[in-house]
Amino acid sequence: MTKKPEDKHYGGRGDPARSMALLWREAEPPARGRGPRPALDVDRIVAAAIEIADAEGLAALSMRKVAERLGVGTMSLYTYVPAKAELIDVMYDTVCGEVAPEWAPGWRERLELIARAYLENYRRHPWLLAVMANSRPPLGPNGIANYDNDLRAIEGIGLSDLEMDSVVTMLYVYVQGAAHTAIEAAGSERSTGVSDQEWWEAYAPLLEKVFDPEKYPTAARVGAKAGETYQSAYDPEHGFRFGLARLLDGVEAMIGAGR
Repeated sequence: MTKKPEDKHYGGRGDPARSMALLWREAEPPARGRGPRPALDVDRIVAAAIEIADAEGLAALSMRKVAERLGVGTMSLYTYVPAKAELIDVMYDTVCGEVAPEWAPGWRERLELIARAYLENYRRHPWLLAVMANSRPPLGPNGIANYDNDLRAIEGIGLSDLEMDSVVTMLYVYVQGAAHTAIEAAGSERSTGVSDQEWWEAYAPLLEKVFDPEKYPTAARVGAKAGETYQSAYDPEHGFRFGLARLLDGVEAMIGAGR
């Protein structure tokens, strides 16, 4: 039996009713008497958890670490948050609230701004890539607000409701893949202490000694041009812009075809 990686989070692991109550802040707050105001609340707990995940990754997150960061006992967290599964759902929805793309006059420009906003959010919070939210998204207010905003970006351009949903979902999947590549590239430089350009400068002369351009003529021509342009085997920013443009070209072609 294959063991699921511990750094992946799938929605629905927690109790649905408690998770929804937490996402929408419908749960009753702890009763307060005449004493001082409680030191904890859901927002403080979620903020501490996000700080941990940003710094160490989702696999490193635990209720114990959150409690230590807040200077409280672990059991005190459960008064506010049922378990780690529900906590991650609220963390996800909370950082969804950071996605605030500007509005543009054209649908294509609007989708470009939306895609860029999501990419930057992944860069701020790389652990988002470990939350499997495309098919089972946490149904919180910020995530739904983003979905509504993204749909309105293509409202009235000739797409059916189902096509509108498909276009924004395709955009989400594309940005997620581009973010994964960009974050991996940034991580390789941090881990090795060697930039892509330094890596290329070290390996390119060695490759020239063993590479036969007559045996691989197309790779020799295209690879030389790409290497000269990017000073690396790949440029994540160029890849993101190029791929997004082709994705939007496809949407434009679909609209033009009257589909």
